[in-house]
Amino acid sequence: MSEEGRLVAGQLRRDDRENIALRPKSLHSMIGQDNLRERLSIIIEAARLRQEPIDHILFHGPPGLGKTSLAHVIANEMGATVRTTAGPSIERAGDLAAILTHLKKGDILFIDEVHRLGKAVGEILYPAMEDFVLDIVIGKGPAAKTVRLNLPRFTVIGATTELALIAGPLRDRFGENFHLDYYTPEAMQIIITRAAGMLNIEIEAAGAAEIARRSRGTPRIGLRLLRRVRDFAQTRADGIITQPVADEALKLMNIDYLGLDEIDRRILRTIIQKFNGGPVGVETISAATSEDSTTISSVYEPYLIQTGFLKLTKQGRVAMPAAYDHLGIAQNNNAVPPVQKELF
Repeated sequence: MSEEGRLVAGQLRRDDRENIALRPKSLHSMIGQDNLRERLSIIIEAARLRQEPIDHILFHGPPGLGKTSLAHVIANEMGATVRTTAGPSIERAGDLAAILTHLKKGDILFIDEVHRLGKAVGEILYPAMEDFVLDIVIGKGPAAKTVRLNLPRFTVIGATTELALIAGPLRDRFGENFHLDYYTPEAMQIIITRAAGMLNIEIEAAGAAEIARRSRGTPRIGLRLLRRVRDFAQTRADGIITQPVADEALKLMNIDYLGLDEIDRRILRTIIQKFNGGPVGVETISAATSEDSTTISSVYEPYLIQTGFLKLTKQGRVAMPAAYDHLGIAQNNNAVPPVQKELF
């Protein structure tokens, strides 16, 4: 590996370690998501009073909002051990069986990207979640027989960015599901300020507010921007993150005052300039921008819709007047079709 490659890999590993260290350890230390925290606190307290594991829980919402952190918070609150895996990692039913047979009473199995579990794996997980049993087929053909193993009472916590892709039988086996919303600028400023203190970064309130405003309401993005602005402050300023320092650093990263980056703006310009404002399908946008369609729909579109720049209709994606204004493009009054019934 080249020296540059080692430096990049080292930076990524350091960022990962810092992300883990910055995760909240309890519901009390969490910031934002007030309704979710209140509902979770009731479920956790009731489970502790009954001295039994917490019910299965499903978290869904855009990436970077803290679904993994919440799983660890629940484990800490319940005094339980959390075992982490991901849907794509469980390729065969035997892989899941091996994981389930190693669980102990009260353990939490956290499955990230749970919507990517295969059908055969799901068939094993259904009875395990509902009846806490594992059916194993031994042998083949007429001599094959099924052995049922009893499992200890455990909890499955699933996380997904694509709720609609989860099979109905699996979704129904979660006792509660929570949607994570984007964080407010005020909550993001508190998160940025708290993280700066934990990382020994000198930051002024106005600097934290500037980073928070451009964080797209997403803690993961906010913490990444904080680290990059820290690097800029240490090398191009006096080490203190002020509002002018944060503004200059973020402009250098091509992140505008609303948090849109170059890819966001490219998507909007493509819809407006190449397809007359829409409607246009995501696969067409993908081909025109050379960006993966799944990435567009799950990473970029949710925030563009949240900010009022993009609208989903039955015919496709439509750029809204706010997008024209933000990009400084004159709007053709005939470009945007009459309002269609929304998909969501």
